[in-house]
Amino acid sequence: QVQLVESGGGLVQPGGSLRLSCAASGILLRSYAVAWYRQAPGKERDMVAAIASGGTTTYADSVKGRCSISRDNAKNTVYLQLNSLKPEDTAVYYCKVPRVGRDYWGKGTLVTVSS
Repeated sequence: QVQLVESGGGLVQPGGSLRLSCAASGILLRSYAVAWYRQAPGKERDMVAAIASGGTTTYADSVKGRCSISRDNAKNTVYLQLNSLKPEDTAVYYCKVPRVGRDYWGKGTLVTVSS
């Protein structure tokens, strides 16, 4: 059974940083593309960043230059480093592994950026 578990969210002041983790079981993340999404209250879920199985990364314009996605294959974990956080980054952050036929999602971790 595939399970994705996000962690690392919390309350942070504007300008601060957080590193989110997406730990997987039942699937080897190194073999797949992995994406981070976020959903703010009342808004749609949008992609933040993605990393292909070969390591190519993609970022949303809203986080470009402030965000870094990476893998630790030994830990079967994908990370999302968020820097220079802004109040508009407040959202629940989810990781996703897209697969043919179905996508796997974690349950999310809440990031709140507030002073």
